[in-house]
Amino acid sequence: MMLTAKASLRLTLLASAIFLVACQPKSDPKESKDQQKPAVVEQKPVELTLKGETVSSKVILPDCSGKTCPEFTVERLQSNYPFIDKIIDQQVLKALSQILEIAEPDAKAAKAEKKAEASAVAADQQDSFDAQVQRYANSFIGLDNELKALSNNHQINLLVKPKIIQSQGKVVTVVVNSSSYLGGAHGSAAQHYYNFDLKEQKQVKLENLLRPEKKAALEKLAHGAFKAWVTDSKLANSVSEYEQAWPFKLTENFLLGDQGLILQYGEYEIGPYVVGLPRLVIPYDQLQDVLKEEYLPKPKAQAASAPAAKSAN
Repeated sequence: MMLTAKASLRLTLLASAIFLVACQPKSDPKESKDQQKPAVVEQKPVELTLKGETVSSKVILPDCSGKTCPEFTVERLQSNYPFIDKIIDQQVLKALSQILEIAEPDAKAAKAEKKAEASAVAADQQDSFDAQVQRYANSFIGLDNELKALSNNHQINLLVKPKIIQSQGKVVTVVVNSSSYLGGAHGSAAQHYYNFDLKEQKQVKLENLLRPEKKAALEKLAHGAFKAWVTDSKLANSVSEYEQAWPFKLTENFLLGDQGLILQYGEYEIGPYVVGLPRLVIPYDQLQDVLKEEYLPKPKAQAASAPAAKSAN
């Protein structure tokens, strides 16, 4: 049976199409699977970071002009970890209480008021902070008025300010610096460190750093650093003579520094006013068996060994 011209043309086109498909190179199954499977990217664990800034408390001070106007500056921390902000707020208020203790009109009433304020802080920290700072500001201004009434033309001042000094790592640290001059023979200053574990969201105390039953070992190392400080500073003819007036004691105010554990002391804690704010440093190489491993610096990777020297001909 003869095919028509149209039917013949269709068969020719169909055959050509089948031929072209058969000639196409087949894709490698492995390659196809690899293309469909997304590449696995190794993700490093994100290191927790303490971020924040300090803001001035909102207090109202009376108008004043001249060189003897009192200066009152109190700041608070606002960070990405509210539990830290709450603790630092409490410590700022504590610093104010210690500085302005002499200005309290009634000691018994003041203690009762502080207890009431402590419960208020726990209940509503955010709303009560500025109100409490204002109370101290009023006391500060009252002291200034009393001094001026006695013809004392000194300019009194007070500053309390927190600052983040270590934002990453196993322990992050905030320092609360304070200074004041309230019309006496000289001013006063303090530096208190507060350490935190961001992962556990808790404050880290000195005892938390120590291996079991190692506090006595730490005290011995700290006492050794104290003796070296007394000798190097030439504070007395002998350490035993110095300790008759200023005996050694272990402080809870600490900082994990680059070189070792730093013990920070306040004025008159282990020395007279002239020594300022003494600090003792215990190197990490002395603390290998005292501090828990997680609080010791990680050993640095060893540098590649140098190529062997060529032998002389």
